[in-house]
Amino acid sequence: MATGKQVSRDVFPYLRVYDDGTIERLAGTEVTPAGLDSKTGVLSKDIVIIPETNVSARLYRPDSAKGSQKLPVMVYFHGGAFCIASTAEPKYQNCLNMLVSEANIFVVSVDYRLVPEHPLDVVYQDSWDALQWLASHANEKGGNEPWLQDYADFDQLFLAGDSAGANIAHHMALRLNNSKPTRTLLKIRGIAMIHPYFWGKNPIGVEVEDSLRKPMVDNWWTFVCPSEKGCDDPLINPFVDGAPGLNDLACDSVLVFIAEKDILRSRGKLYYDGLIKSGWKGKAEIVETKGEDHVFHIFDADCENARVLIKRWASFVNQK
Repeated sequence: MATGKQVSRDVFPYLRVYDDGTIERLAGTEVTPAGLDSKTGVLSKDIVIIPETNVSARLYRPDSAKGSQKLPVMVYFHGGAFCIASTAEPKYQNCLNMLVSEANIFVVSVDYRLVPEHPLDVVYQDSWDALQWLASHANEKGGNEPWLQDYADFDQLFLAGDSAGANIAHHMALRLNNSKPTRTLLKIRGIAMIHPYFWGKNPIGVEVEDSLRKPMVDNWWTFVCPSEKGCDDPLINPFVDGAPGLNDLACDSVLVFIAEKDILRSRGKLYYDGLIKSGWKGKAEIVETKGEDHVFHIFDADCENARVLIKRWASFVNQK
């Protein structure tokens, strides 16, 4: 950065905002092209799905899949605290290649626009628009994307996301419940929520004694959502007054992954417990990975614990 600029907001470890409005992202900026991954035999390509806003997606399928072979579909929302990363980030590309190979599925990874260049409601709206686009392929007209027409089994449809992406998946399932036309076309069988990004003003569980990371996570949220409700905004805290009831989640099953060393672990457990007690009619499961921290499977998808997580994730998508 040029000499003389002053940092007006430090959102460690993701980005800095300077006094002239310049944004310097410190993570999640790497990109890798779509294409055939020789290690996994997975083929990917990028497409623009909402031309008006230039929202795109990276599609994945096994290169060996034939047109007559319909595959379960997973809509994926990447993490990054709503303000960094993309579908082209190499670590996401590697992880999703491994998942598609393991599960033999079709993935739609949504590239939503980021905060702070866009307000947070744009992130959720882009994600919703992506589901609307997907619904256009599930109706009788069939949409215009040949990969979806040839390979997608819309009777086996899942949402998934890590961290902020899991938060997005949660809100999309709630919104589906209140949108009868879209829910009629998109019947979500399950949601895989990996280390979900939920939070709250008052510390719980592991947050109580973590005086270093608690304010850091507070800072993330108040940066991306500068509302008077702070960390008890219903977008981040599903248990405050005004938050939609979890019993309205429009899916049949939920799998929550948490990690032992993750500052967000207690919120993931609270979400699972709240879902069980909410009166929701689906089936919920929770899996904890010992000895690991937040989204470890993205940082090192080849480690043993990541491979175990991916196998469990794949079995969830392939449930009968």
